[in-house]
Order: sequence, then structure tokens, then C-alpha cells
Amino acid sequence: KIQYLLEGGKEPAPPWAWPRASTPATGIDAMATRRAFLASLAASLALPGLTWADAGAPSYLAAAREADGGFALFGLTAQGADLFRIPLPARGHAAAAHPTAPEAVVFARRPGTFALVMECIDGRVLRRLAAPEGRHFYGHGAFLSGGEVLCTTENDVASGSGRIGLWSRSEGYRRIGEIASGGIGPHDIKALSDDATLAVANGGIRTHPDTGREKLNLDTMRPNLAYLDLDGAMSERVELDPSLHQCSIRHLAPGPDDTIA
Repeated sequence: KIQYLLEGGKEPAPPWAWPRASTPATGIDAMATRRAFLASLAASLALPGLTWADAGAPSYLAAAREADGGFALFGLTAQGADLFRIPLPARGHAAAAHPTAPEAVVFARRPGTFALVMECIDGRVLRRLAAPEGRHFYGHGAFLSGGEVLCTTENDVASGSGRIGLWSRSEGYRRIGEIASGGIGPHDIKALSDDATLAVANGGIRTHPDTGREKLNLDTMRPNLAYLDLDGAMSERVELDPSLHQCSIRHLAPGPDDTIA
């Protein structure tokens, strides 16, 4: 199942983890020390300059079940031929491709709570992300701000409201915040061409981990397509006609002009 279209690029991959300083600094000194450290570390790791071309320049990423029952992430050509195969520990749903570095974040199938940051040249797992307590992932993510911020669709289990988690790539994928998705059951999420706007498919279906994938609100579903920025401001929300309220909006395909199908 084709999940995400990639674009090539030239930016190098920044660091994945931060070593611990032996002598902690405080106040202004700590800020200056941290900035100098990040700058020098980023410069030292920028030398390889790896891009998606080094991973075979895939046109698509796909999470799939294999004939032997195992699971893997595949890089595919535009014609569907395999370029690489990376085994997964469990069933994945989709992968968010970094816009320049050969790196993908693979999400567990709903209601999974893990995501793997994978280097797509040799298949290394660079980071394992865990949904915060009381949350689970919905299987999709997208990068904004030149690949600096990873955005993940999530469920707030207690309230049923949709959330978008925000993670800083340059800080080893540290979670830096979250915003409302604008509805219930956010599923697919796409970055638009301005690199600042998210299109979010709020499917409208409430679920709970205790009941698996059972749909809990079919009578009151209100799916929508929401356009958000990283501050949580909603520029537009499009809803279906009330007679179509049970037609869940799940997956999105943006065109060159940002028209969403």
C-alpha cells in the first residue's frame, strides 16, 4: 500500500542523540554552551551529506505485511519495484519521509503507541518514539519547517479529541508540544508547499484502546478536513454535507497546487 510520496534534496542529516555533559552549566552560560555544542556537533555530522539519492531515490514508501507473516518498510520506484526493504518489529501503517535526509518515521497501526525513526540506507533504527501516556498514534505523520518538526496524529484517549504531537528532530526527536487537530480521529496528515501549513484528515471516528478498533460514535460522526499551522491556528475547516456524516475522511493526496483529494 503506497503511503507517502518523497522528494529528493541536498540537506544533510543532523544528530540523533545528545551526549551528557560532565559538568552542567547554568543560566546564560548554559545557553551559550548548549548553542555552541549544537553548532559544532551539527557541523561535524554534516560532512556525509546523505540524501535520498543514497537510498536509491525512492518515489514511495510503503509499510507492508510479507508472505511469511512478517512486516517491513519498502522503498519503491515510481513503477512499484523494490529499492530497499527494512524489517519492522510489528505491523506498520505508514511512514513520514524527511524532505531531504534518507530518513523515515514509521508508525504503528492504530491504536499503536510506537514510532520508529529509521535510516533508510542501512535500516538502522535511530530513535524509538513513544506516544505520551493516555495517547496513541493514528498511523501517520508529516514534517514541517524544513524537516525540523515532525507532526503526528494522535488520540487523546480520555476525551476522544484529536491532537497533533510536535517533535524536534534536531533535539533527537524530543517532544516539544502539541496542538488540537480540529476534530475527532485525525488520521492522515500532509505538509503543504509553504512548509508551514498542515492538512489534517479528521476522520470523525472515536475509538478507545480498551475496545480495539470498535467505532464508538457512528451516530454523531462529523469528519472534516482542517488546515492548521504549528501554533494551532486553523485557517480553514471543510465539513461534508450532514447526509454524508458517516463518510470518514481518512487519506489525503495533495496536488502540485496544494489542492487536496
